[in-house]
Amino acid sequence: MSKQAPQSGGIPRIGLLEKLGFCTFSTASNVVFNFKDLFYLFFLTNIMGISILHAGMITAIGIVWDAVNDPLLGYWAVNHRFKNGETCRPFALWCAVPWAVTVVLMFTCFDVSYGLKLGIAVAVYFLFELFNTFAAIPYNSMGALATTLDADRRSINVYRNLGGCIGSGIGAVALYPLLNLFGGLDEGGNILPGDPGKNAFFYAAIVMGAVCVLGRFAHYFTTRERVKQESADNSRIGVAEAFKMLFGCRAWVINMLYIICYGVLNLLIMSCINYYATYVLGSSAAATPILAVYLVVSIVSSFLSVPIDKSLGRKKTMILSAVVYIVGKFWFIFQPHSMAAIYLNAASVGFSMTLAFVLFNTNRNNIADLVEWQSGRRIDSLVSTADNLAAKLSKAGANLLMTGALSAAGFNAELETQPATALSSLTAMLGWVPMLIAAVMLVIVCFHPIEKDMAKMQADHPAAQAR
Repeated sequence: MSKQAPQSGGIPRIGLLEKLGFCTFSTASNVVFNFKDLFYLFFLTNIMGISILHAGMITAIGIVWDAVNDPLLGYWAVNHRFKNGETCRPFALWCAVPWAVTVVLMFTCFDVSYGLKLGIAVAVYFLFELFNTFAAIPYNSMGALATTLDADRRSINVYRNLGGCIGSGIGAVALYPLLNLFGGLDEGGNILPGDPGKNAFFYAAIVMGAVCVLGRFAHYFTTRERVKQESADNSRIGVAEAFKMLFGCRAWVINMLYIICYGVLNLLIMSCINYYATYVLGSSAAATPILAVYLVVSIVSSFLSVPIDKSLGRKKTMILSAVVYIVGKFWFIFQPHSMAAIYLNAASVGFSMTLAFVLFNTNRNNIADLVEWQSGRRIDSLVSTADNLAAKLSKAGANLLMTGALSAAGFNAELETQPATALSSLTAMLGWVPMLIAAVMLVIVCFHPIEKDMAKMQADHPAAQAR
């Protein structure tokens, strides 16, 4: 097998402007991603009047479609070159406006029959997830293509996470003020029924879409693809060969399992918090301060992740992340109505998920190098889109289980007060259920070989030590 060290010479350090370009890109992505994750299921049930079971099926089908098209488009991108010679960055330019349009359509309440509502919701969600995949290609690949320096890659992922926090703030914390601005909230902070609520969501979605477009354009014009495949072999990579390259890299397999856990945890947080605030705490707007705590801790943790990683090492830092997540749940599990317990839960999740995000993305960048070292070919776009397949299929399954459990527990958006079984289910999905998943995450981390594999690559090719 031909083994080559990834390119390291002649690539300059990443400057602040380019890091800010990654930050704006992540801001744009997370504005849309978090707005959709936090509010689409709630919008379907409480605004469009679709049952929780049907809404769960719509979102699950959309996630499955997104999972399936991820490796397909990733494989196509591996063998595709734009006219400027780049492989990933131009997607940020060409897909920005279409993706923003689909976001607005997702939060448009069409006045049609119930069956037609279901059909339109599925069709629009399919379009959204198609452009989401195109958007994810540069989002997940550019960290490896901008530089070979591991310090810069960590820094890029810190700025990405910082942008993610800003985007989450715009997509989540800012939503209720926007709904209020557009006349969609009553005095108690709950969403008004009928046209006021519908119109407020529509106008808020337009704001989110505009932020998305501006952030993606800023990224395109401030970043560059610099890392080129060392091998002169640009022949087409077959499907079987591409997946053999991935599954032949143990670090990629373990990182994929880790990302699956992260995705399911994120789904539970984003899908349940608005229902919890509305029906357990008694006010939809109560989600805002909880999310604010989560976001503030996430921003602070973004800057702490690099020194912690340098001090403890990659595996120990990932272990710390899982342990903090687990410990932070205990008080909430025993006292789910205590606001102090709720805020501590949010803070521990913000810290843990931030470290997890920065580290699994830095792992992805390193894995792209490891695959090239082992095979002589770069498949950056497929490294991330293929593990997204497994992660999103798992999210789809978790989504069906979550909405199915709520339906079985008697949840009905038309009821002002939900049955005690439904409230208990919501509490469990923010408490002991994610705690168990984090425990699985902890076990997975113990088998992650990324540090050992990177050390072997650097020992085999001393030039790689420059990173």
